[in-house]
Amino acid sequence: MDKQVLQRSTIRPFQGPALSAGRRITLGDGFSARSYNHADFSGLMDPLIMVDHFVMTEPTFGTHAHAGLSAVTAMFEDSEGAFRNRDSLGNDIDLAAGDLYWFKAARGAIHNEEPRPGARTHALQVFVNLPQKHRHDPPAAFHLPAKDIPRVSGERAEARLVLCESNSVKGASAPDLPLTLLDINIRAGGRFLHEGANNQHAWILSIEGSVVVSWNGTSTVLQSGTAVALEGTADISIASELGAHVVLFTGYPLREAFVQRGPFAMGSMAELDAAEADYRAGRLGSID
Repeated sequence: MDKQVLQRSTIRPFQGPALSAGRRITLGDGFSARSYNHADFSGLMDPLIMVDHFVMTEPTFGTHAHAGLSAVTAMFEDSEGAFRNRDSLGNDIDLAAGDLYWFKAARGAIHNEEPRPGARTHALQVFVNLPQKHRHDPPAAFHLPAKDIPRVSGERAEARLVLCESNSVKGASAPDLPLTLLDINIRAGGRFLHEGANNQHAWILSIEGSVVVSWNGTSTVLQSGTAVALEGTADISIASELGAHVVLFTGYPLREAFVQRGPFAMGSMAELDAAEADYRAGRLGSID
């Protein structure tokens, strides 16, 4: 999803937490989103660059390029119909409700995703930063079907462990860096406790409902549509009096400077300009 804004990273995070309600985006009649950007979280979103929580019912963005990052589509279980995902690696996959598609663009690749006619896609689009040493790798991708995603139980709560590890349960591995993604549903009066590794950053978004997030003896309230970024976390508790839907990311921060312009992120302006020049020259491939 293409936003042509130049942004520089923050590599020295302050002592958090950092909260943001994001920005509302509407494009035509077929796309609405709330968008959250690393610049809103004072470095604590690292290794994430951007998260869009979106609903799409019509083709919106067309064919576009990515470079220097991974573009990840995480489908929610209430999506309806298929979300067609194509790229210049030759993949042409219909994503179903609950699926994940990880598109490591690295040195650059072409991408297109759009709902099939009559579909309603409810999902996250996540830009995950790449370590500088991997920015110029060959592009790669993997598709994780919903049926292969394990579940973790809480107190009147259940989470889909989309990526990595939680509470000694292991899910699929993200390339190049460990990144945990939990898609959590909490019933009224319920609580989910994520037991993770020390010294990670965490990013938590309330998709729907009000929750209390607690960590390291501290807590904050998230209303629907609000996200919080934390540092130095291990165990994180998420509780809701009336019930809620929440996503939780945890990962080790890269703490590497980068420059972002739309769907490109590189370590310097020279690298960014070179990736865009490759795109204009047709060197990033095509979707037939």
